[in-house]
Amino acid sequence: MENIAKGKKAASGRREFIKKSGIALVGGSMVYPSGILASASSSNADKIKVGLIGCGGRGTGAASQALQADPNAILTAMGDVFEDRLEGSHGQLLKLKGDQIKVDKSNKFIGFDAYQKVIDSGVDVVLLITPPAFRPDHLKAAINAGKHAFCEKPMAVDAPGVRKVLAAAKLAKEKKLSVVSGFCLRHDTMNIETMDRVLGGDVGEIRAVTAFRNGGELWYKDRKPDWTDMTYQMRNWYYQNWLSGDFVVEQSVHSCDLLSWSMNNEMPVKAIGTGGRQVRIDQKYGNIYDHFAVEYTYANGAKTNLFTRQQADTQGRNTVEIFGTEGVAYLNLYGQSEITGKNPWRFRGERNDMFQAEHDKLFAAIRSGDPMNDGELMANSTMMGILARMVGYTGQEITWEEAFNSQENLGPKFEDYAWDFEYKMPPIAIPGKTKLV
Repeated sequence: MENIAKGKKAASGRREFIKKSGIALVGGSMVYPSGILASASSSNADKIKVGLIGCGGRGTGAASQALQADPNAILTAMGDVFEDRLEGSHGQLLKLKGDQIKVDKSNKFIGFDAYQKVIDSGVDVVLLITPPAFRPDHLKAAINAGKHAFCEKPMAVDAPGVRKVLAAAKLAKEKKLSVVSGFCLRHDTMNIETMDRVLGGDVGEIRAVTAFRNGGELWYKDRKPDWTDMTYQMRNWYYQNWLSGDFVVEQSVHSCDLLSWSMNNEMPVKAIGTGGRQVRIDQKYGNIYDHFAVEYTYANGAKTNLFTRQQADTQGRNTVEIFGTEGVAYLNLYGQSEITGKNPWRFRGERNDMFQAEHDKLFAAIRSGDPMNDGELMANSTMMGILARMVGYTGQEITWEEAFNSQENLGPKFEDYAWDFEYKMPPIAIPGKTKLV
């Protein structure tokens, strides 16, 4: 695989970004030169108006981090399908960043069309933090309207959604708009230094990579008497694969992104694997699985493997091991990284706030007029998660091309979303019987 680095030529996106923009890293914090955010420290600096679309916990956190990234950023519009989530988020943000919260009552939007109202409210940047099913159309609308965008991961739940994201990202490049993804692990100083060394050749030619993402159970909201089926599914969106993509797409996609990064962002040619429900057998868990195991094969014969599960009272693990011809890199996302072999090394530096760093970079790019665009990267990593779900659901070997060109839409048409819309949840997939569409 020619574009998997063997020498010191490869560099991470962070290194290229810092070199291009003149930003320095000191102790894990971003230090901005004059001309990027220096002007933002003055009282007459241009304000950057931010709109939040999706006001859950992650949305609230993203909004706070966006405002922290630029002292002259202000939150001017918020949108969510649920009023209680919007108002709860607004209250928290007032406590966290009160001086930068400028959301009038007229700029609080509720409903399935709230995203468009936020976009049309005069904001400069949108934060897209809704359930993943909505993200392709929300990104498309934002870019069409000329807005910079932060997109939480994953970017889609199916291949048609991924193709929409790629088209929107291409248009963003043409319009010189920044699109930054929520693949936060790429902004962690420990991960960055490890991958710089791996892609710089410290473990030799990469032959295999193994990623584990094992954890426990998550939240669930009991149904209330006045909820429609759509309300219930939206309140428990994680357990509906048409809204979340299944957990291998919604959460384990971080591990897919690390596999992609370790292979210098080259995509596999095919995958095979398994998956199922051993613990999530109650109806409340919708139609998602609780474990997957997937092997990806690359053009030169190299393999990457993803093992992931969400089962209560089981051993947690979040690691990546990269096996090369001259050494092995071990990355434990809880805080350990080392290389053994010809070029031994251990990370001893200071870790940063990766969630803050991604917003720091976004706002620095906006201020500098030199756009960032994670579009292809974020779409490909999302597609790796979707391919994992496909091979787990079907039990078949599936090529990248077959998966990418799939016509399967997991959910209803975007324009059909409504509280009284009775959408029948797709049945639980059965390997050997469920077919690739």
